[in-house]
Amino acid sequence: MAIRVLVVDDDQPLCEFIQEVLASENIEAHIVTDSIEAAARIKLERFDAIFLDMRMPGLDGIELAKRVRSFGLNQSTPLVMITGEQDQKAMQRAFQTGVNLFLFKPVDRTRLMRLLNAADNFIQYQRKRVARVKVCKGVSIESGVLRISGTTLDLSFGGMLVRSSSTFPVGSSVRVGLDLQPGKPPVQLAARVVRVLGDDCMGLQIETAGREDKGLETFLVPLILATHA
Repeated sequence: MAIRVLVVDDDQPLCEFIQEVLASENIEAHIVTDSIEAAARIKLERFDAIFLDMRMPGLDGIELAKRVRSFGLNQSTPLVMITGEQDQKAMQRAFQTGVNLFLFKPVDRTRLMRLLNAADNFIQYQRKRVARVKVCKGVSIESGVLRISGTTLDLSFGGMLVRSSSTFPVGSSVRVGLDLQPGKPPVQLAARVVRVLGDDCMGLQIETAGREDKGLETFLVPLILATHA
């Protein structure tokens, strides 16, 4: 699958220039010049990297970065802040909100390619982390005193789609017991419900793993490598 990048900047010519350079590297770039529209897309679509302009009308880059990191599909997506400033305090605020890299203006091809090379390993790591494999495994899901059971439809290091006997509301914090190996204790995970499909399917985002985390890694790595071979 092509790498998908979102470029958010109210400077249309700059967006188009970045899109052109990324396309030359076989990267699919989507450009948005309105930060409110960008916030809506970030909630609904997952990207492999997101470029954010520091200064924009409406929501600025730092506010958008906060929204990306607080919840949703792009919580671990690499963030690149586009800025013409060298203000150390502003850069520190951006880092604190989860920005990974800076692209300084004026943006030229050399500067952009240098940044892409620096970001490549991180992007590839995140792509493998969220890569989903079709697998059917038993799962128990608890929230408060309620407990339901089901099976996975797909699974990744970052989350899973589960068909279950009922569902919890979007935003619910849940405890998950994932049966990966017969005769072994379930892998214990803390997760959050990020979407509900009908009355029997939930998308769960894994937030933390317990001691059995290596069990998830051992199970998934060969499947992901086979998928991306």
